[in-house]
Formats: sequence, C-alpha cells, structure tokens
Amino acid sequence: MKKLVIFDLDGTLLNTIADLAAATNYALTQFGYPTHSTDAYRFFVGNGINKLFERALPEADRTPENVLRIRSKFVPYYNVHNADLSRPYPGIEDLLNLLQQHHIQIAVASNKYQEATAKLIGQYFPAIRFTAVFGQRENVPTKPDPQVVNEIIQLAGVSKEEVVYIGDSGVDMQTGLNAGVTTIGVCWGFRPKSELQEFHPDLLAEKPEDISRFLQL
Repeated sequence: MKKLVIFDLDGTLLNTIADLAAATNYALTQFGYPTHSTDAYRFFVGNGINKLFERALPEADRTPENVLRIRSKFVPYYNVHNADLSRPYPGIEDLLNLLQQHHIQIAVASNKYQEATAKLIGQYFPAIRFTAVFGQRENVPTKPDPQVVNEIIQLAGVSKEEVVYIGDSGVDMQTGLNAGVTTIGVCWGFRPKSELQEFHPDLLAEKPEDISRFLQL
C-alpha cells in the first residue's frame, strides 16, 4: 500500500505552458530578443527557470548575465500573470480528492521557483492538504537530484517502498529512479511519451484514472 504520492507541477498537475511562454516572451522582448511559439516552450521548461531562459535566448547570447536580465523581467510579470491561462488537467482534482479520501499523503516537488509553486497550488487546490509543496529553493539542487524527494519522504515519515513519484518528463523519471521510488510518467504533459518510455517507469498513465487504478483506489 502506497502512503505518499509526490507530484511534479508543470505538465503534471497544471497545464502552465501558455503562461510560461507569455512571460518569457515578454521578458525577451524587453531586451530585443526574438520570441518563440507556445509549443516550443514544451522543450524549454523542466529544469528550472534559469535553464528555461538559457534555452529561450539566442545561442550566442546565453550568458549568465543575460539569464539574470531575463529573470529580472520574467519574475515580476509571471508573479502577476501565472494563472491567466493555467488550469488543472482534466481528472486531476478528482484524483487528488480520491487520494485524500484514502488518507494517502500528497506532496509537490517542482523545479518551478518556490514562490510561484506555492501560489499556484494554493490557488488551484485549496481543499487539498499537502504534506509539502516544494519548488526550486536556494541551496537545494534541482531535479533530477533526488534531494527534494528524500526531504519529503522524511517529512512524511514513510519508507521509500510506500512512495510514488509522478511527472511528465525525462527529468521526472530520472528523479524517481535516483530516489529509488515507484515512478509514474503521465502522457498528458509537455514531453512526448517516447521520452518517458526511455526511463521504463512503473506505469505510463494516459489519464489520471490510470493512476488511481494502479494504486488500487
């Protein structure tokens, strides 16, 4: 019996790609850089916002200084607009409610910066009691380093055999493998199914109901 389910955020619980694209494009235009289509951002996100900016910048301009310049415009804009178009994926709220009804602990481990992670979870899932909501924090390595997952496991007071980690990217699958927990890849997120398959997760979920069935809820 699983006692803790840890979710990625972007591309797993929430479809945030349009707001991420809009905010990054806004920041790029402030410095005269070319913008990108919303769909292109599906392959830019997943490793934290500094890596997002690096990927969005022209190759010749990918310097730490330029990344910080883009960040300085992105963060204030995104803090205001991060829920303009973002929405939970169909079936996610039902899945979270079902987990809660079965007294399974729920947590979030995201590479999105902490302020935005906490805001979005609080806004879209106010009725869910999360054991932890962790985004990218200072002095904590980003996924696929397993530190954030291990920290949540310790807070929850469960064993690794009782944990499931769920995400939509290769980064997430590697995180689950690195942490030594059961790993589920979701096929409704930002990355192609083939990327998830490379890591041989314990389950590939086409819809949230596949997860509840896997957990025998």
